[in-house]
Amino acid sequence: MEYKFLTDTDIQFFRNLIGTENVLISDFEIYASDATEKLEFFPDIVLKPHTSEEISEIVKYCHKELLPITPRGAGTGLAGGALPVKGGVLLSVERMHKILDIDTKNFQVTVEAGVINFNLQQALFQHNLFFPPDPSSWQSSLIGGNIATNAGGPKAVKYGVTSNYVLNLEVVLPNGEIIWTGANTLKNSTGLNLTQLFVGSEGTLGIITKAVLKVMPQPKFDVSMLVPFRNLYEACDAVSEIMYAGLNPAALEFMEKNAIQITTEYLEQNSFLEGLNKDLFENNEAHLLIMFDGNSFESIMNEAQKTAEVLGKFDIGEILFADAELEKERIWKIRRRVAEIVKMNGYTIEEDTVVPRANLAKLVEGMHKLANENDYKVVCYGHAGDGNLHVRINHPIHKNSYNNPEIQIILKKLFEEVKKLGGTISGEHGIGLIQKSYLPIVFSQANLDLQKSIKQSIDPKNIMNPGKVWI
Repeated sequence: MEYKFLTDTDIQFFRNLIGTENVLISDFEIYASDATEKLEFFPDIVLKPHTSEEISEIVKYCHKELLPITPRGAGTGLAGGALPVKGGVLLSVERMHKILDIDTKNFQVTVEAGVINFNLQQALFQHNLFFPPDPSSWQSSLIGGNIATNAGGPKAVKYGVTSNYVLNLEVVLPNGEIIWTGANTLKNSTGLNLTQLFVGSEGTLGIITKAVLKVMPQPKFDVSMLVPFRNLYEACDAVSEIMYAGLNPAALEFMEKNAIQITTEYLEQNSFLEGLNKDLFENNEAHLLIMFDGNSFESIMNEAQKTAEVLGKFDIGEILFADAELEKERIWKIRRRVAEIVKMNGYTIEEDTVVPRANLAKLVEGMHKLANENDYKVVCYGHAGDGNLHVRINHPIHKNSYNNPEIQIILKKLFEEVKKLGGTISGEHGIGLIQKSYLPIVFSQANLDLQKSIKQSIDPKNIMNPGKVWI
């Protein structure tokens, strides 16, 4: 597809529509990258509209003039989905940050796409409600981006991922038309499920502008357990044992030794872990961080105690039970910041693997074997409760996987191993730019052709986030 070059006429149209102050034609380095590796692609122009109607007019114009559009939230994505690889228009929803309605009777909230996940959580807390999906980037990521990538987070093991909470979406289609995809109801069997089609579509089918989300009553109590394991693979096997025992943790997170060591050293230097017993991290190969929540403190403590009994068959150290807020905050800070800190320490390439949780030990073993064979370092951490582990690579020479044949060979082997274990190549980060070449590992050609035909039917001019996922 040959796209049009941006002209002064185009720039003036956008300025007249949304105001000169919301049209950037220079000094927008921040919009040229996201949290993916060390990549940089510059758009020709950055637009920051304020309403769905403004977005509609922008998209209609781009559709007519053949200008590519890259939708962008907060730029916290890890697959390059918000990178403007074709130049053109980068459309940021950052100014669309209103919480439009909190319906406490129907347990629903209506928000604009630019609402920060954390801000939504804070507003809901005032009504004793919460929105379960809470990715590690929750303090900055936007709800529109969470929906576009079907974000998960630690609580997905009990509560599910973003798609479980999206009831209805307002979307601007690639021709500029505005539609609502469904209904504000818990059940809907009326026609094709367009709502779920747009969840996880990474901005390739349209721009999500508003969402009606299901929310839940805020649990009154929670307790966390930090469990040290002397054997890495026993920590993985313990996950299935916990679930098989009929226990229902709200979160069940895994961190291996190198990941937790790098993170705790950094946090200690910055006095974030003051008062936490450092013996928890000595002579152990991995940790499980487990949380239980509910409306009865006795009930969740009973679950925690039963979990400790299940774990007693493994070679573990002393378990830290945390029910005080400060102690919980300290141990969860380790998990929340591990990705950021290991990246700062050279682990710049992150993969988002997911397998049936009974195969976690085989996954971790395979990742380390591959690292040893190819002379790089690797750390694993993530959402063990639902089999979703993040694999961080520190290669001595190459810091990006994108367009790097040597790293791509390694990743192909990694994903082939994941496929053999019954898994797939992304649990919550999406495909975006950097993962699309690996789709044939997990999808048949017939499957890929069907997905591409859906894209073609909705966006025949391929102006919506081109260069991502399939094309």
